[in-house]
Amino acid sequence: MEIQSKKVIILVEEMYNDLEFWYPYYRLKEAGVQVVVVGSARVDQYVGKSGIPCKPDATADEISSADFHGIIIPGGYAPDHMRRHPSMVKLVKDLFNAGKVVAAICHAGWMLASAEIVKGRTATSFFAIKDDLVHAGATWVDQEVVVDGNLITSRRPDDLPAFMQAILTALRT
Repeated sequence: MEIQSKKVIILVEEMYNDLEFWYPYYRLKEAGVQVVVVGSARVDQYVGKSGIPCKPDATADEISSADFHGIIIPGGYAPDHMRRHPSMVKLVKDLFNAGKVVAAICHAGWMLASAEIVKGRTATSFFAIKDDLVHAGATWVDQEVVVDGNLITSRRPDDLPAFMQAILTALRT
């Protein structure tokens, strides 16, 4: 299946990291991927840490993981808000269990821990949540990008080029 026929979710919530949301958003669109922005339905528009607004296309309750090839979870403080919504956590877990691409950067590891999908996996994140991932069963490493099966993780905005290269490679398979 060509990358142009793929559909990917990018999750959004208040205080998302603007770079970690918008860089993947436009990079996927540039590659021809259909991007669907999914929020919790708490508000009509979310604001990033830098003040850039984002309107979701759908809520986690309105979509089915079966219709998508992957999901990207940006960091910032948004993942802490995301994991308070069971439907958002379930979406991540369902995509992971279906063998689809699950990509998380920076603090997005909180969602991976809440979805209980890192046990026995190797992952990276922003160093401040290393303990959260280790306590959830992951082997944590300090690398710009880690690919462990269908799980792709990165540490911070500087890692976005490697992060997106890994995501696009995984979507092509």
